[in-house]
Amino acid sequence: MTADEKPFSKKNYYMMGGCLALIVLGFILMSGGGSTVENGFNPEIFSTRRIVVGPALSFLGFLLMAFAIVYTPKKNK
Repeated sequence: MTADEKPFSKKNYYMMGGCLALIVLGFILMSGGGSTVENGFNPEIFSTRRIVVGPALSFLGFLLMAFAIVYTPKKNK
């Protein structure tokens, strides 16, 4: 298979890898333990990290992944 027949270039794969890392990081930031007491309430579940930063990073990763898939690098010929 020649380079012209391949659907993605090396740059596309690097971009997709970075996007995947962003998505995983967003999910890690959203994770966390719940309450250890059966009837207790842990206010940490509503932290900014879990309800704003984590989902925003994951969403950005998904948007950039779509861009990484459709991106076509310029040919230097």
